[in-house]
Amino acid sequence: MPALKAGDPAPEFELPALSGGVKQKFRLRDYRGKKNVVVAFHPLNWTPV
Repeated sequence: MPALKAGDPAPEFELPALSGGVKQKFRLRDYRGKKNVVVAFHPLNWTPV
């Protein structure tokens, strides 16, 4: 898959999630066109970043 550029639509994706102690799947298609979605990646507390 080619790299995305600013303004490109995000491809469909699915991520595991934990909400209120319940395992769920987060799917972009469930929110596309209904809500704004922000995906952020950050280092974990135990990484030396």
